[in-house]
Amino acid sequence: MAPRHPLVIGHRGAPGYRPEHSRSSYDLALAMGVDAVEPDIVVSRDGVLVVRHENEISGTTDVATRPEFADRRTTKVVDGQALTGWFTEDFTWDELRTLRCRERLPKIRRTSASFDDRQPVLRLRDVLDLVRAACAEQSRPIGVVLEIKHATYFAGIGLDPVPLIATELAESGWIAPPGPVVFEAFESTALTRLRALGIPGTYIYLIEASGRPFDLVAARGASAPTYRESVDPAGLDALAGDVDGVSVDRRMILETARTGHGFSVADAHARGLQVYTWTCRPENTFLTTGFTGRGGGAAFGDYEGEWALIRDAGVDGVFVDHADLGVEFFRREARGARAAGARA
Repeated sequence: MAPRHPLVIGHRGAPGYRPEHSRSSYDLALAMGVDAVEPDIVVSRDGVLVVRHENEISGTTDVATRPEFADRRTTKVVDGQALTGWFTEDFTWDELRTLRCRERLPKIRRTSASFDDRQPVLRLRDVLDLVRAACAEQSRPIGVVLEIKHATYFAGIGLDPVPLIATELAESGWIAPPGPVVFEAFESTALTRLRALGIPGTYIYLIEASGRPFDLVAARGASAPTYRESVDPAGLDALAGDVDGVSVDRRMILETARTGHGFSVADAHARGLQVYTWTCRPENTFLTTGFTGRGGGAAFGDYEGEWALIRDAGVDGVFVDHADLGVEFFRREARGARAAGARA
């Protein structure tokens, strides 16, 4: 059997190099050889599935500079948090498609910021078409990891993303896709409802390092379990059979690697659950203690040292911002093992 490596997922494309969720971000990740790309899904006023990390878009588009949309600026409470800005649900798709993508972290990713205002916002359909074309061009399966954002919030304003996703996948031909489909959400009820519609795929529950899932807080209040309780042994017992796996904040895996206590990849695997982790980034700003280096927040630290702990934990998938670095690092061990086997 060929040595395996974790699924390398281009997190919002390749946002280490281009503004996240832009056409060039996805094109670059696909060209760099990722196993899958991850679009985040929010909803427009007219029910179009839009690819943005959040429904508040002032930090990732040029909307704040557009005088025709100045009166759309408002304050809303999303998942219990007050936010001020511009929100996708207040725009039609025809309006959103006129906006241009911007780098979310311009002080850290200056090269990416040089591509600001060049590329339009994308729909889910656009990303599916890009992946389909790449599968054909590269003669290999490439997956889509579709993250459902703020499902309870959107359902509460009459824009439930779950049936919209089911319809979009059916109409675009991705019910029987050229690559695997993974559905993920920080709200397990969204995954349960989508699975109940008979949509085939892998269902992954996203886990924060702290806090409680908003869908369960909305339903149960203070008695809602924390994310960490969801992945302790009893929580994993409850998840087994309901989802296919969990995707945890990488800090939880690093904490266990260093202390021997906390979330256990082995415990999840013992229950038949896959384990993904997010997000592997090389810049000092994001690295944990012991792996940062000189040169300021934008400089690369000892990311390979940190990533080695994640790899050695035995995870099944990793989200990366720098697609080339992720592909090279997480496939290195498998390549070496194959070469050794060939020499033997």
